[in-house]
Amino acid sequence: MSSWAPAIGLTLLPHVGGILGGLITRKEVKTWYTTLVKPSWRPPNWMFAPVWTTLYTSMGYGSYLIYKELGGFTEDAVVPLGLYAGQLALNWAWTPIFFGAHKIGWVSDSRIN
Repeated sequence: MSSWAPAIGLTLLPHVGGILGGLITRKEVKTWYTTLVKPSWRPPNWMFAPVWTTLYTSMGYGSYLIYKELGGFTEDAVVPLGLYAGQLALNWAWTPIFFGAHKIGWVSDSRIN
């Protein structure tokens, strides 16, 4: 395996869920999401894609740095990478719960709706 493959793979991994979630979000932002009462300080819709791209890239690269520092998928890396994987799974689950199932109370302050 090339030495750059883990860096690229781990950096891009979070985007898998982001892309799949985007398929759900794209439709719902134009329909259901417009019906919600949102706070005045909410960022504009166009801001979410660049912000989430930056966050997912940073998270992925951070996981690569842990992978690299701890020698790959070793016993020492199990806890930090396992916690990261759990957090990433919860992060990925947010979009289908909020935008797909419209379970607002599960993922946000229910006073917003």
